[in-house]
Amino acid sequence: MSYHRQRPPPSPNPSQSRPSPAAPPLESDPYNIIPIHNLLAEHPSLRFPEVRAITTALRAVGDLRKPPHNQWAPHMDLLDWLALFFGFQNDNVRNQREHLVLHLANAQMRLSPPPDNIDALDAAVLRKFRKKLLRNYTNWCSYLGKKSNIWISDRREAAADHRRELLYVSLFLLIWGESANLRFVPECICFIFHNMAMELNKILEDYIDENTGQPVQPSVSGENAFLNCVVKPIYETIRAEVESSKNGSAPHSVWRNYDDINEYFWSKRCFQKLRWPIDLGSNFFVTSEGGARRKHVGKTGFVEQRSFWNLLRSFDRLWVMLVLFLQAAIIVAWEERRYPWEALQTRDVQAKVLTVFFTWSGMRFLQSLLDAGMQYSLVSRETLGLGVRMVMKSVVAAIWILVFGVFYGRIWTQRNRDRRWSAEANRRFVTFLEVALVFILPELLAVVLFVIPWIRNFLEETNLKIFYMLTWWFQGRTFVGRGLREGLVDNIKYTLFWILVLATKFLFSYFLQVKPMIAPTKALLDLKDVQYEWYQLFNNSNRLAVGLLWIPVVLIYLMDIQIWYSIYSSFVGAGVGLFQHLGEIRNIEQLRLRFQFFASAIQFNLMPEEQLLNARGMRNRFKDAIHRLKLRYGLGRPYRKLESSQVEAKRFALIWNEIILTFREEDIISDREQELLELPPNSWNVRVIRWPCFLLCNELLLALSQAKELLDAPDKWLWYKVCKNEYRRCAVIEAYDCIKHLLLEIIKRNTEEHSIMTIFFQEIDHSIEIERFTKTFNMTVLPQLHTQLIKLVQLLNKPKKDTAQVVNTLQAIYEIAKRDLFKDKRSIDQLREDGLAPRSPASTQGLLFENAVELPNSDNETFYRQVRRLHTILTSRDSMHDIPVNLEARRRIAFFSNSLFMNMPHAPQVEKMMAFSVLTPYYSEEVIYSKEQLKSENEDGISILFYLQTIYADEWKNFMERMRREGMVKDTEIWNTKLRDLRLWASYRGQTLSRTVRGMMYYYRALKMLAFLDSASEMDIREGSQELGSMRRDSGFDGYSSERSPSSRSLSRASSSLGLLLKGHEYGTALMKFTYVVACQIYGTQKAKKDPHAEEILYLMKSNEALRVAYVDEVSTGRGEKEFYSVLVKYDHQLEREVEIYRTMNLVHVEVMAMVVIMAVP
Repeated sequence: MSYHRQRPPPSPNPSQSRPSPAAPPLESDPYNIIPIHNLLAEHPSLRFPEVRAITTALRAVGDLRKPPHNQWAPHMDLLDWLALFFGFQNDNVRNQREHLVLHLANAQMRLSPPPDNIDALDAAVLRKFRKKLLRNYTNWCSYLGKKSNIWISDRREAAADHRRELLYVSLFLLIWGESANLRFVPECICFIFHNMAMELNKILEDYIDENTGQPVQPSVSGENAFLNCVVKPIYETIRAEVESSKNGSAPHSVWRNYDDINEYFWSKRCFQKLRWPIDLGSNFFVTSEGGARRKHVGKTGFVEQRSFWNLLRSFDRLWVMLVLFLQAAIIVAWEERRYPWEALQTRDVQAKVLTVFFTWSGMRFLQSLLDAGMQYSLVSRETLGLGVRMVMKSVVAAIWILVFGVFYGRIWTQRNRDRRWSAEANRRFVTFLEVALVFILPELLAVVLFVIPWIRNFLEETNLKIFYMLTWWFQGRTFVGRGLREGLVDNIKYTLFWILVLATKFLFSYFLQVKPMIAPTKALLDLKDVQYEWYQLFNNSNRLAVGLLWIPVVLIYLMDIQIWYSIYSSFVGAGVGLFQHLGEIRNIEQLRLRFQFFASAIQFNLMPEEQLLNARGMRNRFKDAIHRLKLRYGLGRPYRKLESSQVEAKRFALIWNEIILTFREEDIISDREQELLELPPNSWNVRVIRWPCFLLCNELLLALSQAKELLDAPDKWLWYKVCKNEYRRCAVIEAYDCIKHLLLEIIKRNTEEHSIMTIFFQEIDHSIEIERFTKTFNMTVLPQLHTQLIKLVQLLNKPKKDTAQVVNTLQAIYEIAKRDLFKDKRSIDQLREDGLAPRSPASTQGLLFENAVELPNSDNETFYRQVRRLHTILTSRDSMHDIPVNLEARRRIAFFSNSLFMNMPHAPQVEKMMAFSVLTPYYSEEVIYSKEQLKSENEDGISILFYLQTIYADEWKNFMERMRREGMVKDTEIWNTKLRDLRLWASYRGQTLSRTVRGMMYYYRALKMLAFLDSASEMDIREGSQELGSMRRDSGFDGYSSERSPSSRSLSRASSSLGLLLKGHEYGTALMKFTYVVACQIYGTQKAKKDPHAEEILYLMKSNEALRVAYVDEVSTGRGEKEFYSVLVKYDHQLEREVEIYRTMNLVHVEVMAMVVIMAVP
C-alpha cells in the first residue's frame, strides 16, 4: 500500500532532475504514448486532428483566477491550474493530461459522422465523457439524497461550460491518479470529489471568504497538500486495519477491509462525522487495535462467520424445496396408489399434505435464527434497523408456526367430531388454504419479480424512500449491485431449464426412490417381537431399522440433483454451440470445405458496420442473418468463388499469410509446412486464386484419372466433372498456366524453339476456347506428359542444375506431344507449316533444345519457389490431413476458422474502436531462461532443455531448421552465436514473463495490420501483397534450399512481417488503442543489483515498442531510511535507452508495500 508525494529523486547529476511546473516543457521530455507537450513533433499519433483539438482546449485557461501563491506561466493549462490550487503532484498532472487527451481523442475519433469542425473539441463528446466518467458520483449523490456539485446545465452550451466540464473531469482524474489504494474504495473518491468540486465551484464563481474577506481558497492547498491532508490519513487507517487482520487469521468481524471502509460512505454519516476538511478526530479513523472498541466503526454490509451452518443458510431455498417435496412424496406414496394424483383425490391425503406448511414455516424460523446468528456483528447504534429486522423476522416466523398449528388443528377437530368431511370441515380446509396463500404470497411475488426483471430493477434502482420502505423487509439497502437482473428472455430460458431439471429429478425420485420404499417400510413396521443385537432407542418398535433403511435413499435424493443438472447442462451446451456454430470446423477435411469462403467471411466481419448493414431494427437484423447464412454455406451471388484478381482475395491472403508466418516464427510449423499452408501471391499469370498446397493435394491426379476415363466425352461434360470440386478446378488451371510459363521461361526468347512452344500452347488455348479439346487431343497421352513434366520439375529443383538432362526431358516432352498428343496425325511438313517443327531440316539433326535452354540463376528464389509449388501440385498423392503436424497449430487454425462463421458484431475500423489496456503483475519470476538454467540437471539427471526437447520434439526440429536457415552451420553454434534464440525458444515454452509479453504483443501486431487494411487502397493491397511475397522470398524465408550460402539464408524477422507495408500512421493508431503495462515491482532493485532479470526486462521493452514497465524504486536517504518511488518507464528507440515517463514518490510502510502502477492509458 502506498500514497504519493512529489519529490525529485536524488540524482548525482542535477541537470537530469525533473523540471519544475513553472518551467516550460522541452522537446526531449519523455512521454508515454503521445508527445502532447510538443505538437510539432513528428509522431504518428499527432496526425490525428482530434489530439491537437483536445490539447488546444486544455490550454484555453482564459480569464480564470490565477493561483495566488504560485507563479503562472504561459505554457500552463487547466490541469496545471488545478494542481497549483489543490496541491497535486507534477508527474500526476503530466500523467492525467495524457490520460485525458487519449480518452477524448479516442471518443471523438469514434464519432460517426465526424463533427463539422474536426480541429475543435466536440461539445457532445466532452459531455458524454463527463457523464460516463462521473456516473458513479452522480448515482452516489442521488443515492444519498445529496445535490450534485456538477454545476452544469445539460440544456445550455457555452464556452464557460465547455471549460468547466474539462475542469470537472480533470479534477476527478487528478484525484484518481493520486489516490493510490483509495481507488479500491470508489465511493470514498466520490466523497473527496464532491467536496473538492464544491471548492472548485466557489473559485469559479468568485466566492468571497466570510472570515478573511478574500477570494475563497481551497481548504487543502499547497505543495503535496492532497497527498498529506487527504490521502495519507485514510491510507493510514486502511493500513492499520490490514495489519490488524493478522494476515487474514483474525476473525472477519473484528477488522475492516476495503469493502467495509467503502460502505462507510454509503450513508450521510460521512458528511456528518468525517466532514471537510477531513476531521482526524472522527471515529472513522479509530482502528480495531486502537483500544477503543466502542468508538470503532464496525461493518455495515456483510460479515463472515466461519461455520458449517453456512451450508444451510446459503442454500436455504434448495433445502426447503428438497425437504418439502420429500415430505409430500412420502405422504402421497404411503397410500400405495399407481399414480400420485390418484392418491390426492382423497381429502385425507390432501389434509396430510398440508403439513408441509408446518415444515416450511419451521425452516423459515430456522433461517431467521441463522441470519441473526451470522450477522449479529453488523448491529450497532448506526444500524439498529438491521437488528430490528432480524428480530421481527424470527418473531413473524414463530407466529406463522402457531398460526398454522391453530388452523390445522381446527380442521381435524371438526373432521373427527363429524366423523366425515362435512361442509364445515371443508370450509376450515379452505380457510387453511387461504392462510397458506398469504404465507406464500411473498414467494409468489419474488417469482413474478424474477420472471419480469424490469420491475425489480426499478425498485432497486429508485432512490425514493417509499420504495425503500416497501423493500426493507426483504433486503438491506446497498449502493452497488442494484438493477443487475438479466433480461426477460434470459430469465424465461433459465426458468424453463430449471423446471425441466426439477421435474425430471422429482419424477425420478418419486417413482424410483420414494415409492419403492413404502412397502418395505410398512412391512418392517408391522413386524412384531423382533430381537435386535444393537441398542434399541425405541422399545418394541422397528423405527431405527426403518431409519437405517431410508438413510442411503435420502442421501442419494439430496445429491442426485447435481447429476440431472450436469446431464441437462451438457445437452443445453451442445444446443447452444450448434445454433451459434461453435466448433463446426474440427479437422482438415472440414477446413477444406469452408476455406474457399474464408475471404468473404473476413470481408464480412471486418468491414465497418457503416459500410455493411445497420444492426438496428428487426428487418436489418433479419438481413444480417440471411447474409451470414449465405456466408456460412456459400450460397448466393455475394459469396461466389474468388478469383486471384479480386482485392478481397488479396486482403485475405495478407491476413492468412501473416498468421502462418507467426506459426513459423513460433516454430510450430516447419518451412515445408509453411509453403503448404500459405497463400502465395499471384504470379506466372495464373488465372485463378492460388489456394494453399495442402488444399490442392491429389486434385490434379484425380482430374487426370477423370480425363482418362472420359475419353470420348465432350469438353463441357469433362469440364463439368472437374469443376464440381473447386480446388480441382483451380489445380488444373494453375498447373496448366504454370507449365506454360515455366517452359516459355527456361527457353530462350527469339529462338525457333520458343516460337514452337508458343504456337503449341496457342493451339491448346484455341481448342479449349472452341470446346474441342477432347476432339483434338488424345487424353491417354496426358499421363505420359505428366510423368515427363514431373521429371523436368525435379531436375529444376536440384541444387546443381544439369542442363543436358533438362534438354533431354524437354526433347522427350516435345516428341510425345508431336507424335502422340494430336488425334489427327500430322506429317513433318504439316508440322513445319503449322510452326510446330523446325523449318530448317539441318536443325533436326541434333537435339531441338540443345542451345535454347537458359535456366534462371540459383538465387532467383521467386522462380524456384514457384517450381517447388508446381512440383507439389504435380506429385502430391496423399490427402495431407496431417498438415500441420503440430497440435497447437491445428488448434489455432481451427479456432480462427470457427471464429469467422460465428455470430458476432461487425468490427469497426481500428480508429473507431474502443481503446483498451492490459496489466500484468510481475515480481521475481523468470523472464528468459539463462544458459545455466537450460543446462543444469535435476536430481533425475534431466535438464530443462532436454525436457522441452522431449515434450516439443517437432518444435525443436523446426527451431533447428530455422537456425540453419538463418546462418547456423554446426549444431554446436546453438550455444554460442544462437544462444539468445535458444533461450527465447525455451522461455516461450515455460512459465516466463517473455511468453506472456509475446502473447500480449500479438494484439498490437494485429491492430497495426488491421489499421493498414482499413486505410489501404486496392492498389496498396495489390502492390503490397506482391512486394511482401517477393521480399520474404528474397530474404530466404523458404525451405528446400539448405545449399544456399549463409548470407542468403540470413533473415531479419522484423523485415519479413507485414511491417514492410505499413505507411507509418498505423503505429500511432495501434498505440492509441492498445497499451500493455507490466508491473515489475522490484525492477528498480534488480537494476541496482545488476540482476540479469533487469537486463532481460529491458530486452523485452526494446523488442516491443508498446510495452511499458512500472516498478517501485528504492532510494536511500542516508539516514537509515528509504524512499520509494513509483516509476513508469519505456524504451526510447531514438535515444536507444530506457527513459522514465513518470516518477512519483511514495511514503510506504516497508513491511506492507504494494505496487502503485502509474499508467496513462485510456
